[in-house]
Amino acid sequence: MSKILVLAEKPSVARDIAKVLKCKQNGNGFISGQRYIVTWALGHLVTLADPEVYNQKYKTWNLEDLPMLPKKTELVVIKETSKQFGIVRSLLHRKDVSELVIATDAGREGELVARWIIEKAGFKKPVRRLWISSQTDKAILEGFQNLKPSSNYDNLYRSAQSRAEADWLIGINVTRALTCKYNAQLSAGRVQTPTLAMIVQRENEIKRFVPKDFWTIEANLKGFSVLWQDKKTGQTRIFDKAKADSIVARVSGKTGTITEVSKEAKRELPPLAYDLTELQRDANKKYGYSAKKILQLMQRLYEHHKLVTYPRTDSRYLTEDIVPTLQERLKSIAVSSYQKPAQAILRAKPNITKRLVDNSKVTDHHAIIPTEQYVDLSSLNSDERNIYDLIIKRFLAVLSPTFEYEQTTVKYEIEGELFTARGRIIKSYGWKSIYDGESIDDTDDNDAVDKNRHQSLPPVKLGLSLPITQVRTINGKTSPPKRFTEATLLSAMEHPGKYMDNKALREVIEGTSGLGTPATRADIIEKLFDNFYVERHGKEIIPTSKGIQLIELVPEDLKSPDLTAKWEQQLSSISKGKADSAVFISKMKDHAKKLVGSVISSTHVYKHENMTRERCESCGKFLLEVNGKKGRMLICSDRECGFRKSVSFFSNARCPECHKKMEIRGEGNDKTFFCLCGYREKLSAFNNRKSEKVNKRDVQKFLKNQNEDLPINSALADALAKLKKQ
Repeated sequence: MSKILVLAEKPSVARDIAKVLKCKQNGNGFISGQRYIVTWALGHLVTLADPEVYNQKYKTWNLEDLPMLPKKTELVVIKETSKQFGIVRSLLHRKDVSELVIATDAGREGELVARWIIEKAGFKKPVRRLWISSQTDKAILEGFQNLKPSSNYDNLYRSAQSRAEADWLIGINVTRALTCKYNAQLSAGRVQTPTLAMIVQRENEIKRFVPKDFWTIEANLKGFSVLWQDKKTGQTRIFDKAKADSIVARVSGKTGTITEVSKEAKRELPPLAYDLTELQRDANKKYGYSAKKILQLMQRLYEHHKLVTYPRTDSRYLTEDIVPTLQERLKSIAVSSYQKPAQAILRAKPNITKRLVDNSKVTDHHAIIPTEQYVDLSSLNSDERNIYDLIIKRFLAVLSPTFEYEQTTVKYEIEGELFTARGRIIKSYGWKSIYDGESIDDTDDNDAVDKNRHQSLPPVKLGLSLPITQVRTINGKTSPPKRFTEATLLSAMEHPGKYMDNKALREVIEGTSGLGTPATRADIIEKLFDNFYVERHGKEIIPTSKGIQLIELVPEDLKSPDLTAKWEQQLSSISKGKADSAVFISKMKDHAKKLVGSVISSTHVYKHENMTRERCESCGKFLLEVNGKKGRMLICSDRECGFRKSVSFFSNARCPECHKKMEIRGEGNDKTFFCLCGYREKLSAFNNRKSEKVNKRDVQKFLKNQNEDLPINSALADALAKLKKQ
């Protein structure tokens, strides 16, 4: 009896599919049943070949050999996962296998994973495609009942292949050019470089910023306060202190008149559903999680717990076919604190509008929402619970009525000056009741304007005369732009239009996913840290000297999101069958030539500003001090050496005096704990102090866990990581 082979992207997904297809016999790298055999990739099993595959001379990095422009790109099996590729290839060529079902992630990258494996394995039998957005048994079963011909997705594959080849051509050539030209570990890419450029540009704006003093005038009347406002411009800030003082002097102790009282019914619509980037923003703001950690938690909720739909989506809308399932999804989450709001929505019927359901705004996957799977909250760890809480509350909010209130605006005139006050009366909390007092407003409530905005106003009538009981000026200073956090950087990557001058290209990139995709942005940000282009200072992201210099060295074309916009225009046309991928790649080869030439002819100089006087133990060159994600390190300034050693790392041990986390410095028995408050403690003393509570083995295990090797940039390893993160 012939069998159908199913290829999933990951083992966990394969197990879910095997269970639905009643495959119960575990094999080496696959699970088989009466009709189906389910196997899996481990992400990519096949990738684009390294330069030396085309020519052995490329093993050595030389400017004279650039640009590298292979006539036809070659695929190679990834060494680390070659065993699984061998298993998949043997299954593909089994005589009893009559066809293949591609069950990798339903998107451009998932299509590439499967097609490269098929091509490298030389599979020629029929192929169909499973396209689903959640991993529940029901979704898998329905998906297998509606399999599509793989040819439906040929253009999507051509688009993915073109993107990968173009990133190889640009990324590897420019990275080698920069690294060879300046003998430093430098890399560049279509997404990484403009992202870094935005961070550097923001830092330059902050450095150039000169704060200005301004004053606002607040007056107290009977029972409420009013704020001075310019009659012509509506501005509340005065940049001339003498003017502010003269207004205060003129109105102090005087009586003014209420000249206007207006009441207006206001409505605040529910927020849009989550896509991955919006979820990463909120989770970073609320919990401080990195974008990469949030994606990992989402994958757990999606694959392991099966509680949420496909996470790597850039859509914030649902398709019409999801609407009939909303009732079942609400029932599945009606537990714990979610029970009451979920049942209220079920009774009143969900609020379905174009802000939620719009087929035209969904491409590969719809917004992130809960599945129909019943949830056991006790099965989630605290981090998973936090992310799940955000998703469920957003889902409930989206289906809830609008927030309604009545806004009252009062205008008060005195001595020819205008003062205003605003207040509001809540009519219906609507969707805001889901958040039950949580702050969901991004505005800063620090200045007088914000404090004045939502006060409770007493009954006032038009023409009423009221004396000023107190009046004062409040001094403030204009603030520089804020440094990026991961939350705001994700927003900038999603909507990079403000960093572009070309209006047409700005519209193109705003119509796509922006810089990178929801799935790759987290890795791009991590790569900037791993390459020591940026550092974290609390939640703020600050460029290093290396990062700032790199932006000066890279060709102008790579600094702007314009390149991605141009690519996306063409890749979109390829995916729709309206453009030729061969023409696109030909253009990319010409562009790579131009970029390499620009680097070679540059007169810029690169300077290691973090050079120490300590020499490398391997080659004798001076070492560079860098701040890694977990502590300070010394790395060799010679890119070909690769020597590194830890100087210090941040521990989870708390200072016994101020209870802050301590830093560990030194080697072996000389390891010492240091705290910002000045406290110091030798490792031996730490061991003795802790031995009362834990044994020596626990202490050593603790230290070992703290001192894990940090990822370090190696020109070869990092630049040639198949550019999956470009």
